[in-house]
Amino acid sequence: MDIILKYFPEITPVQQQQFAALFQLYVEWNEKINVISRKDIEALYEKHVLHSLAIAKFISFKPKTNVLDIGTGGGFPGIPLAILFPDCTFTMIDSVAKKIKVAEEVSASINLQNTDFVIGRVEQLKETFHFITARAVAPCDQLYRWTQQYVESKEEFNSKINGYLFLKGGDLKEEFKVLKSLNKKLYMEEVPLKTYFYEPFFDTKKLVYIY
Repeated sequence: MDIILKYFPEITPVQQQQFAALFQLYVEWNEKINVISRKDIEALYEKHVLHSLAIAKFISFKPKTNVLDIGTGGGFPGIPLAILFPDCTFTMIDSVAKKIKVAEEVSASINLQNTDFVIGRVEQLKETFHFITARAVAPCDQLYRWTQQYVESKEEFNSKINGYLFLKGGDLKEEFKVLKSLNKKLYMEEVPLKTYFYEPFFDTKKLVYIY
């Protein structure tokens, strides 16, 4: 929990309580439904919560922003972002029902009022979103193919243009090349997470912003 306060000292007492509650909740749920690797659970705050919050270092979502989190698993990056931005709405989708159950139960336990959960595939959604997030779910070009029609194209009010915020690792040159072949007009930005966080875990991690 200290690592969250190190990088986000401005969070409110309520947010501190919500973040602090996550560890025990995920430990208990992980014993029933494996959503986080056993070796990573002790590093929950660094490898999952803080990693998710890298998006908040890149953009501070304005109230009424709607965000879709694809392949959310146990709720990452959706739940940490929902704690940090209580005036925004986070829709978390995953095709694995038991993973969505964990995310939903964790959200309810810390009394989040700004989360929605969908079991299934993104194609079944009807609404659009200002931003779409994903963490190590699929290559950028696949995510773009699945979701390009779900990015809100008319209503813009954030500091960044509506688009995609993906948490990735490794060399992304090939993914970007394929993405450009799909749409030459796409803007792509790659931000090393060591820009924000100093722990060695983040040395190879990146945030990809696409619009």
